[in-house]
Amino acid sequence: MPARILSIRIQPPPGALEPSGAEAGLWRMAEVDFGGVRQQVSLACLPEAAVGDRVLVHVGLALSLVDDDPP
Repeated sequence: MPARILSIRIQPPPGALEPSGAEAGLWRMAEVDFGGVRQQVSLACLPEAAVGDRVLVHVGLALSLVDDDPP
């Protein structure tokens, strides 16, 4: 089931320096909604993902964007 991105933030691991530039994309995390169930997922594989997009998630990792209107 696709999930809708509600918010995005950069969350480096504890004790790490604040990332910048391209490295910051590796630590992008999103709060997503699976039809009422909210979960935190990584956006490391989807640098183009934005709030409001729908994504396909597997084991806490957003893998691809999903079209709102399938053909």
